[in-house]
Formats: sequence, C-alpha cells, structure tokens
Amino acid sequence: MTKPIIPERISRLNELANNLWWSWHPQARDLFRALDYQLWKVSGHNPVRQIRESSFDRLQSAAIDPDFLALYDTVMSTFDADMSTSNTWFTTNYPNLVHVPVAYFSMEFAIHNSLPIYAGGLGVLAGDICKEASDLGLPLVAVGFMYPQGYFHQHISSDGWQEDLYQQLDFETAPINRVSSAEGSSAIAKVQLGDVALYIGAWRVQVGRTSIYLLDVNLEENPLHHRQLSARLYVADQELRIKQEIVLGIGGVRVLRALGINPSIWHANEGHSAFMMLERVREEVAKGTSFAEALSRVQATTVFTTHTQVMAGHDVFPVQLVEKYLGGYWEFSGIDREAFFRLAQQDYSEPQVFNMTALALRMANQRCAVSQLHGKVTRRMWHGLWPDVSEEQVPISDITNGIHVPTWIAPELADLYAKYLGKDWIKKHDDIRLWEGVLDIPDDEIWAIRQLLQRKLVGAMREHWRRQWAEERVADGQMLVMGALLDPETLTIGFARRFTDYKRPTLILRDMERLKRIINNQWRPVQIIFAGKSHPADLPSKRLLQQVYALATGREFQGRIAFVEDYDMHMAHYLVQGVDLWLNAPRRLQEACGTSGMKAALNGVPHLSVRDGWWQEGYKGTNGWALGNSPDIPGSEEEDEMDAESLYRLLEEEIVPLYYNRSRSGVPHGWIRLIKESIRSIVPIFCARRMLKEYADKLYRPAAESLARMEIPEVELNEGKD
Repeated sequence: MTKPIIPERISRLNELANNLWWSWHPQARDLFRALDYQLWKVSGHNPVRQIRESSFDRLQSAAIDPDFLALYDTVMSTFDADMSTSNTWFTTNYPNLVHVPVAYFSMEFAIHNSLPIYAGGLGVLAGDICKEASDLGLPLVAVGFMYPQGYFHQHISSDGWQEDLYQQLDFETAPINRVSSAEGSSAIAKVQLGDVALYIGAWRVQVGRTSIYLLDVNLEENPLHHRQLSARLYVADQELRIKQEIVLGIGGVRVLRALGINPSIWHANEGHSAFMMLERVREEVAKGTSFAEALSRVQATTVFTTHTQVMAGHDVFPVQLVEKYLGGYWEFSGIDREAFFRLAQQDYSEPQVFNMTALALRMANQRCAVSQLHGKVTRRMWHGLWPDVSEEQVPISDITNGIHVPTWIAPELADLYAKYLGKDWIKKHDDIRLWEGVLDIPDDEIWAIRQLLQRKLVGAMREHWRRQWAEERVADGQMLVMGALLDPETLTIGFARRFTDYKRPTLILRDMERLKRIINNQWRPVQIIFAGKSHPADLPSKRLLQQVYALATGREFQGRIAFVEDYDMHMAHYLVQGVDLWLNAPRRLQEACGTSGMKAALNGVPHLSVRDGWWQEGYKGTNGWALGNSPDIPGSEEEDEMDAESLYRLLEEEIVPLYYNRSRSGVPHGWIRLIKESIRSIVPIFCARRMLKEYADKLYRPAAESLARMEIPEVELNEGKD
C-alpha cells in the first residue's frame, strides 16, 4: 500500500496519528472522525490506517473545508502546547529532577486497540501509567516487547469452546516507527542466549511525551528459529519464556544505552524484567566497581512493583534453565555461581529454583504492592527474605493502582462533568473537593446519560454479532448468546475479566433456580453480560467459559445472559460505560488490586464485589455493595456458598428494588444517589494521577535522593511536593 499524499495545509495529520496522544483527547478523535467517519469506523478507530486508506480527493476536500481546518488548527495548537510546555505538575514540584528520566520496564502495554500487544490488567495499568506520566510531565521512557502476533484473538465455537487465533500485526498501519542505530541498522544491541548471539531491534511508540521502546528480535541477523521468540505474549513454554525475559531485561538496558538514553531511576513492573537489574550490576563491575558496591548502586536506584497475590503466580525457573542461557554471566558480575543463584532464591531451602520476584525484591530498595490489602499479603508472603524483622516491618510499601481518567471516561459524562464541575475539571480530577459538585448534578441528567450509554453498549454488541454473522463466522443459534435479545431498559450486570477459577465467573450461577427467578422476573428483570478470555493453556478455565456459554444458549433465561467474544480495549469502553452494575467475585486475598471497577465507577456504574484488592479500601457502605463480611478465607467451598448467598440476597432485597424504584418521571432517584456517592468517593482517589504523584513522592524521590548521596553532581533534590 502506497502512502497517500497529504495536502500541505493538513500535512501534520500523520504526525498526530503516530502519537497516541490523540487517543485520550476528544477533539483529536473528533478530527479523525470528521476526516471520514465511515473509514474511521472501518479502521477500528486507527488513524494511521485511516490516513493510509484515504483517497487523495478526500484529503484534498478536508484541506479546503473551513470547519475541518478550524478543528485541525485547534487540535494541533493543543497538541503542540502539551508537547512543549515546561509548566507541568512535575516541573513545578520537582524542578531539579526533570532531567532524571525514569526507565519503566513492563512485559506488556495496552495503549489503544490499534496496537494489540497486551493481554489484560497489567498491560492496561502500564499503558495508563505512560499516559499519566505524559500528562504530569514526568520524564518516563518505557521498555517492552513488540509482539507481532500479540495476545490471541478469541473465537467461541458453537459448542462454547474457546478457540485461540493469532493474527499478524500489520506494521504499516500501526502507530509504531522502527528505530535504527547510528549506522542505520535495525540491529541496535545484542544479548548472548547460551551459544547464540541474538540481535535486538526496537520500535518506538509515542504516547504524548512518553516514548515506549518495543524490543524486536525478528531481524535478518538472527537465526530463523530465534526470530519468533517475541512473536506472542505470555507463552506457556518455560524455555521460551526465560529467553523473552532475558531479552527484555538485559536487552532492554542495552538498547537504551545504544540509543543514548541513560535513566537514573529504573522501575520494574513485575518480576518479568528483573534481569534488567543484573545487567546494570554487570555494567558497574565492568567499570571497575566491586560487586558489593555495584549491587548497592543498583538497589538504590531501582523501583519494583509486584502485582502477584499468590506464590504460584510468580515466575520461577529451574536453575538448569538459567545456567543454559546465562551460564557464566555471574563471572562478568564479579561473583561466583552460588552467590548469583542465591540472589533469586525464594528461601534457602529451595536452591534449585530461580525466582524472578525474589531477585527483584533483593535488588530494589524501593518496593511496593498495588493496594493496601495486597501490601499486607505481600509482606507476609516475603517475610522470609527479611527474617530478622516483624512482618509489619518488611520493607515493602503499597501504592494502590489507579486509572487514567481521560482514557476511560465516556464523552457524554465528560461533557456533563465540564458543565457542573468546571471546564477544567480534567486538570484537577484528583482533587477530592472538586467531586463534591457531583452531588448537585440533576438526577434526570445523569439518568439520561446512563440510558444513552446502555443503548450504545447494546448497539455495539448487535453490530459485532451482525458483522460476525455476515462473515459466516458464527452459526444462527449463536446470535442469542451474543446479545441479540438484550433490552437496554433492563438492569444489566457486567462481568468482564480473565476467565480463571479464582475470579469465580460462575459464582452467580451456583443456584440456578434462584437465578432464574431473579433474571426472569416479569416486572423487574435482570440481564448479565459476560466477557473475558481463558489462557490458551488453561483447560479448566476454558471449561468454565464453556459452562457460562452453554447457559446463555438455553431458553430458560430468555436471552438475558450474553457473552462478548474477543473482549478487548474497544469493547471494554462500552462495557464499563454501559452496564448498570459491575460484578467482581474473586476468591479472597487472590486479587492484588483490580481496576475495572474503578473504570465503571467513573462512568456512574456502581460496584458489587468481594472486599478484596482495591475494594477493601474503596468500599464505604454507601457507594456500592460488598459480598460477604470479611476479607479472610473460610475455605473455598464455604466461601463460595457464603458469597453466592450474599450475592443473591443483595440482588433480591437491595439492588433490583433500588434500580426499579422510579419516580413518576421514570427516574430512579435512590439509584442515582448511590451513583453520585460512588463517583464522589472513588474517582479522585483511584485515579492514575494520584498514583503517579505517589510514585514520584514515595518511590522516585527517594531513589533520586540516593543518587545525591552517591555524589552524582547533576542531581539536586527538591524538597517541595504537592
């Protein structure tokens, strides 16, 4: 496909399309929508593809359209101001740290559906962090993997079995740009994997001010069988997984160095990238520093965030596998084999495993969990690494996750907030006082938008199954499961998350007769929308999904249970904005944080959840509902029975009656009162802005102070903070 010739007057459209800044700025989205609405829809809201497929006549017409040009000029002016301003929150509060970049390593990043290299929550959080860093002016450079096949696409067969499909990314229509070495080569750095020298390239993704470098080994310099090493995300094969993590950690450091990027603070998002810490020790030792001093320097400037709630979820490799691909690496680090492997031992009773989380915890001085409850669990889990202190004194802090508000807010609600909270509400959305104004918004205006968003959700689902049916990808009978009979006037519960046993997607199905009575009530019906993927290798979870799918096909629920196939960021927006109630039912102490309920609350969707993860601190009694009474685990069977009973009782006695209790004008004032309290109490606390400010103050500032204590002259500390 040849690149279109863009008229000079609108020549910067391509620049804008290649910076995902547009994805969270409504006027920028409006600009591409105005360019060609049908092509905008067909492209999947991907302006890079849209521009490449635009005719010259269409571009030429836009270049002389006064309305389009006025919008174009406004958007580009805002874009330039955002990209160039030095008056940001970070520069105001940390003026002497602006030139101390933070390197942020993550296995996945979810920025927008046009770049499908993410699997779920970890990637969405990483993407939200990159966006918020740009908004705050925090100097962050991110490192991840370019997965040409990404995570799989989900297709559900007529018998309800998940089929895992992989599609090759079209590099020509993705918002990415190849990075070359000073000599013009695609190979920027290399790592040694056993007896193979593997060359590494990179693609740059621009997210506002933030640059993400995605590593790529599909280069002609590499052996054919190694070029697919980074093809897919979260492979089950341990040998392939450790090679990916070596490339991410060691290769990521080397790529940044080759590009002349020298961060002063290094942040590992989960243990996948912990080899990054070892590589920096090796660099210090190569300069003549002793191992002890090198380790101290690396620890002082390293931040580590753990997201895993159970020990089985951490990456653990056999020692033999580490030796196979990193054999001799310890010699370059100035230590012997035994000392090297001790760095990654979970405890000294398990010398034959290499635990990536244990390695990261030992090599980072700034460590944090992702919610208050997760912090308690994590300190208990890793107490063995600090046996001489009490559990409460284990040096792992907690900073609760948050969401990037501009990304997840429905445009209609954003306009409503601007009307009643002030046009600049988005600039101060982490101010608790601002959200008191929500209580003054007229109930009927909130209700009108909630109804509109539900209609948009049902419409999006119908459009999806219509397209699937037209392409003969689904049987006629499957249209019922895909939401053909959903009613936008009915109380709608959303359950959208990864399908796995501990998240308990079938909890609400535990008492089928009771559920039928709730769903099929003639005067107060309820409908449920399920969405989510099972890991390709997790057969028990696929069977859970199949169980839900089978129920949705049955006539006994009258078409009021639906399943959204191939759940992604695009459909996530419709779901968190369009359902009436967000359901979350993980086993206690097994969900580190969770953020989908935060996104729902932002859009006026109350939360119904076990008090686990963020909801343990977010639930106030008047802003949603809690399943059960305690975060302790009484035992899985007892827990399921207790929570199912609580769920049914809440639906029957509180939730359904409150939703259907309408005034003469048809407005459920009690329900709206709860919506307002949910928005008021959740949005300013559980946002990425608050989270990033805490990162800066509690993690990045101490790391910068450590740099000063090591007498690095260019770093001066700023004691002021907001």
